[in-house]
Amino acid sequence: MRQPFEYALIRVVPRIERGEQINVGVILYCQQRDYLAARTHLDADRLRALAPDVDLDAVAAVLRSWDLTCAGGADGGPAATMRPGERFHWLTAPRSTVIQAGPVHTGLTADPAADLDRLMDLLVH
Repeated sequence: MRQPFEYALIRVVPRIERGEQINVGVILYCQQRDYLAARTHLDADRLRALAPDVDLDAVAAVLRSWDLTCAGGADGGPAATMRPGERFHWLTAPRSTVIQAGPVHTGLTADPAADLDRLMDLLVH
């Protein structure tokens, strides 16, 4: 049976004032399946084309923190103790930082992990 899910792109916006961005991941939440996960892929060459002086290690560290927060547990920081839906909405809340979530979209899924992989292939790779 297919269940509703929510997802958002994770993007890097190296210079907020320019508005240029690259998609680096997807975060997906399915309440009925108690599923929350993020997948990320940082294309260093594409990011350097927008921002030659970008700190790739810092960007990669923040992206890892998204994965840890989604997974829950002690390594994910204070937000990781929230319920999965709260974590999703906390991570996708609008913010003016280098790493941002795009608008939240919805869909139907029988397999959230497979749809997360599909969205990564379609929107990030």
